[in-house]
Amino acid sequence: MALNFYRRVGFGLSPNETQPSKPLNWALNQLNSVPNFLWPGSTPTEKEIRNKLAEWVYGDRESLRKKYKNDQKAYEKAKDELRIKTGESFFELNEHAIRHYQTKNSSQPVFERFWLFWGNHFAISEKDFLPEFSTGPYQREIIRPNMTKTFQDMVQSVTTSWCMIHHLDNSQSVGPNSKSKQWNPRGTINENHARELLELHTVSPSAGYTQEDVIQLAYIMTGWSHKWSNKKLETGDVWFDQDRHQTGEKQVLGVIYKNDAKRELPRVIHDLATHPVCIKFVSTKLCRHFITDEPTEEMVRPVIDVWNKYDGNLIEIQKEVVRQAYKYKDTTFKFQVPEVWLMQLSKIFDLNIPLLPSRMNYDFKTKPSHSQRRLSWWLREIGHSPYRAKQPNGWSDFEVDWVSPELLLRRLWFSSNILPKMIKAKNYSHDFTLECLKKNFNDYDRMSLLIKNLNSDTKLKEESDMSRKYGIICNLPGVLKA
Repeated sequence: MALNFYRRVGFGLSPNETQPSKPLNWALNQLNSVPNFLWPGSTPTEKEIRNKLAEWVYGDRESLRKKYKNDQKAYEKAKDELRIKTGESFFELNEHAIRHYQTKNSSQPVFERFWLFWGNHFAISEKDFLPEFSTGPYQREIIRPNMTKTFQDMVQSVTTSWCMIHHLDNSQSVGPNSKSKQWNPRGTINENHARELLELHTVSPSAGYTQEDVIQLAYIMTGWSHKWSNKKLETGDVWFDQDRHQTGEKQVLGVIYKNDAKRELPRVIHDLATHPVCIKFVSTKLCRHFITDEPTEEMVRPVIDVWNKYDGNLIEIQKEVVRQAYKYKDTTFKFQVPEVWLMQLSKIFDLNIPLLPSRMNYDFKTKPSHSQRRLSWWLREIGHSPYRAKQPNGWSDFEVDWVSPELLLRRLWFSSNILPKMIKAKNYSHDFTLECLKKNFNDYDRMSLLIKNLNSDTKLKEESDMSRKYGIICNLPGVLKA
């Protein structure tokens, strides 16, 4: 049966959807184009939100801290007002709503699942107000449009994006023989961006790179920074600052790169993105996400072959991953990370999640409402706030990292106490629940028997006791895994 496949590569089927007659074609046809965003509410651009970040950073650092340096209480009050005025307390909430609205309503849910994967592969960790202002727009405007291009294109766009440059401090990197070094002897290279480009985004440690390779790549990356101004501080647009660039020849993984200013980085990215170790590393991660924690050579090899055949074309690579996920749908099971689990429940049971777009309006005069905050709060409660990865390598794709008693209890709490309140009134019945399960789970017969037994329990007979039933149903192995 292919029922689990709809959750393996998507978010399941909604109550209004019919089962596709050709599941594999249904999935493959969704990867040919980038779907439009469906969110009818406010969707400010990355630059618009970055202007608000500038207002927040400048207002706090250059104004409030000086004005209230001797009055901590007044400072905190003024800072709270600035949070409201600049959207510091709102934009992340809105991005979560946009993201969940898209995954629930998109006619291309398989594309949306890959969007989540790539956003996590090129993760932005929790620092410097990036979750509040930048990570959501970065995933919308940098990750998403590149998903129908090549992997090399995506790496180039990510590496030179404002969000990634700020995240990994590349603006602080100064070449030791650059003009800027002569003016500021204390300036030095920052290896963060170069190290993550090698370790996490492309070739991985399996390529056997050395510390000297990291330094040489950091030299190549010097100059890629954000423009600094007295008013916008570090929030200016990305540019290549020749004065900070390390001149001279560089060598990375045995390849020599001649002194060629800003043209050096695209050349080294080409070599990294097409390196055999990179192709195997990323292909394995894709199979791990969509098939099983420990994908075999038999699973990964077809993805590598397609990658090489089509020169890193992501449409073809993603399609091959889907083919492999379909091939092994009956013999492997993949544990669903908390956010995806929540997205699937929302779609399968047609929950009132996320909040309606009309209720996400924000006037920058008052704090976001409780209802506007709740999705972000729920994500934190189940242990998976997507824009707040604790490490640069993003959220784990391994089951072992998500099955601690604490994290499982958090899901149990959510599905028992919150989920039943999100069921639409017209759908609040056992028959509706059974229909949803029948459409989405291979293990439906056993699930329906369990529900029948629960219904026969006098303590659980009333509709008001559905909360405990959902707590059980939503945490069955067949629901936690796809």
